[in-house]
Amino acid sequence: MPDYKPQQIESKWQDYWREHKLFHTERLENKPKFYYLDMYPYPSGELHMGHVRNYIIGDSFARYKAMQGFNVLHPMGWDALGLPTENAAIKFNTHPIEWTAQCVAAMKKQFDRLGISYDWEREIDTSDPGYYGWTQWLFLKLYEKGLAYRGTGLINWCDSCNTVLANEQVTDGCCERCDTEVVKKDLEQWFFAITKYAEPLLDDLKALDEWPERVVKMQEHWLGRSEGFSFTLGVDGSDESMEVFTTRIDTIYGVTFMVLAAEHPLVATLTEGTEFAEPVAAFAREALAEGDINRSDEETEKKGIFTGAYAIHPLSGARIPIWVANYVMMDYGTGAIMAVPAHDQRDFEFARKYDIPITVVIQPEDELDGATMPEAYIGDGTQANSAEFSGVPNLEALENIADHMEAEDMGSRDVNWRLRDWCISRQRYWGAPIPVVHCDGCGIVPVPEEDLPILLPADAEFTAMGDSPLARHEEFMSTTCPKCGGPARREADTMDTFVYSAWYYLRYPSPHETGGPFDRDDVEYWLPVDQYVGGIEHATGHLLYSRFITKVLHDLGWVSFREPFKNLFTQGMVYKDGSKMSKSKGNVVTPDQINDRYGADTGRLFSLFMGPPEQDTEWSDEGVVGSYRFLWRAWRLVADNPGLYLPEWSDALSAEATEAQRAMRRKTHQTIAKVTADFESMAFNTAVAAIMELSNEISSYVDKIDREDSGDRAAYSEAIVNLLLLLSPITPHICDELWASLGLPPSAVQQPWPTADESLAAEETIELVIQVMGKVRDKLDVPADVDMDAAVEMALATEKVNKYLAGKEIVKTIKVPGRLINFVVK
Repeated sequence: MPDYKPQQIESKWQDYWREHKLFHTERLENKPKFYYLDMYPYPSGELHMGHVRNYIIGDSFARYKAMQGFNVLHPMGWDALGLPTENAAIKFNTHPIEWTAQCVAAMKKQFDRLGISYDWEREIDTSDPGYYGWTQWLFLKLYEKGLAYRGTGLINWCDSCNTVLANEQVTDGCCERCDTEVVKKDLEQWFFAITKYAEPLLDDLKALDEWPERVVKMQEHWLGRSEGFSFTLGVDGSDESMEVFTTRIDTIYGVTFMVLAAEHPLVATLTEGTEFAEPVAAFAREALAEGDINRSDEETEKKGIFTGAYAIHPLSGARIPIWVANYVMMDYGTGAIMAVPAHDQRDFEFARKYDIPITVVIQPEDELDGATMPEAYIGDGTQANSAEFSGVPNLEALENIADHMEAEDMGSRDVNWRLRDWCISRQRYWGAPIPVVHCDGCGIVPVPEEDLPILLPADAEFTAMGDSPLARHEEFMSTTCPKCGGPARREADTMDTFVYSAWYYLRYPSPHETGGPFDRDDVEYWLPVDQYVGGIEHATGHLLYSRFITKVLHDLGWVSFREPFKNLFTQGMVYKDGSKMSKSKGNVVTPDQINDRYGADTGRLFSLFMGPPEQDTEWSDEGVVGSYRFLWRAWRLVADNPGLYLPEWSDALSAEATEAQRAMRRKTHQTIAKVTADFESMAFNTAVAAIMELSNEISSYVDKIDREDSGDRAAYSEAIVNLLLLLSPITPHICDELWASLGLPPSAVQQPWPTADESLAAEETIELVIQVMGKVRDKLDVPADVDMDAAVEMALATEKVNKYLAGKEIVKTIKVPGRLINFVVK
């Protein structure tokens, strides 16, 4: 048998799989389905090993499920439309259409060289009009349902990318794509009313018991449901008023000042034409420049400025000074808070800094004085300084005050959400045009469905200049109103990247469907996705948006399910030289480098062996070499033992097996059980370790057996066949080559997954720990099925144990079957 030459055998077997359409998928009623999906990539450059670890995880699991007898859907596509691809195209001075095609071709080649088992007949590309036309259709459906609207709002703006960003596209106050500091702007934009689905988005998290708890908690926090009380305060000497939401209406009598967010519209209104206007405006600009992360950080210094205006307390009638402060923002509540410094630490720090009175309204057992208290008191206690509500437990007062204010029509119990509507319009070229027109007579008019897709003009200037490039393309902009037939202008904004990915998983079951976004029967067969894999950074963006769109389509009658992803796995990052793999840091290792030197199977093996897949891990060049050496050893287990494999091995396995044969079979079946359990929990690193142990055991076994003995050959054959089957999902090329060299019909991935025989896997002997008063005094090798009473007699007969029992009375014998015996003495 020739030497191991990975590049030759890998291309050979990839051709075989392709020619025989091994990964072609269709609906089958005689098999259970399994829909495995990796989050599709941006085609904005070539892949590196930090990227492909995710796809190797997916491919190994998909192959495993296929061997288990499932009808596996394992598709791939391209998140091509949107900011990441357009920015890359601008950087390399290439049209996004051309850039996307180049990147898709390069990345697809990389996937194929890795032996990834994608059904390329189901490939989707969001920049294809056949896909984004149905995204435009989805927009119209939301518009019809009142879930898509144009409105003015304070949005995130990136000066470098010259476009709006969703909250989820802002990381630590900076643009996630270019790291430019994000600023706030008040602009008219298109929104999806995701807030109307806040309640079901929260409630249905309870059903996602196969999702990581961390992701569920992140979504709970992002949705941010709070029960409290909403009320209005009038502004002294003005017709203006302030809307306030609080979860602590029991502290309303402790309000000593009001705070507005720097971006609150009342800031300018209350100070207009006064001596406070200029300094307040300057402070507001300064506060906004701090960024949301710094402003919300509890450690940030609290700063503010008095507006010169006063609110009127709804219960006491007192005049309350209105301030603007850096620690209050518009993205939660109303952007206006009642400040209770005695019972909120941020308010307390602010009041102490600016010498604002502090009134205690909830007293603990050791009474507090507002003038001397060292910090805010946030616990429960007795209501104080609260008019007729004083003297009772504060939780009782909370209900009493709420009842009173509702009875007096001063406000009402309310639920507030942190979640804000999803801003989906972008002032960029490379996106799906929003399918509406603007008519002077009719206003905003949706484009009829039969006119979709609204095509993106290929000849538009796409350099970002701060407004939509489409607005400068007269041929595109000029149209007629579908309603009145008069002249109209198209919407110049395009849809954000997240809109296309919010439903792409529904397209894979029927990617070529032309009569709708998807074939309903295909979707009902394949969905929900059984296993979804991607980064945790998508927890409050893509994953939340996908859940929202699925619920909308359910309510529209298009799907029967309310959640798109049954099971979610979030993989860790790959680091090299202490930093996340990144072209900008110059620390990437590409799949091509690994393939050319060691072969794809080595890269696949090391990607799974380097550490738990859900955790971040460090790349190791030495680890790659070690993985390559292991594959050489696996190769030699077959290549160096010609004629040892026994085709009829199962018939030659004897009940009268030798001790060596029994040990080999035991290790084989223990490994099958271990690897199967590890695959189910995606613990690929420990699965690989178990396979390596089996390989070592086989190597030791073949050195000491009779090569003419059919029983010895049978035990080897059983072990080597199962080694190849267990390893096949991880390193499919070498396994198919070795499988075929044994005279077995290809491909190994088409064989059933092995099943462990528990009786063969069971140990013949076990080590029983013997304790006296809880301290280990001896260890006995006993039969695995030993009777524990007999084991006690064996323990009492040992010299070591007797040494510690001499002169003592055994008052109790504790027996833990298969593990230990403990003598309690006095």
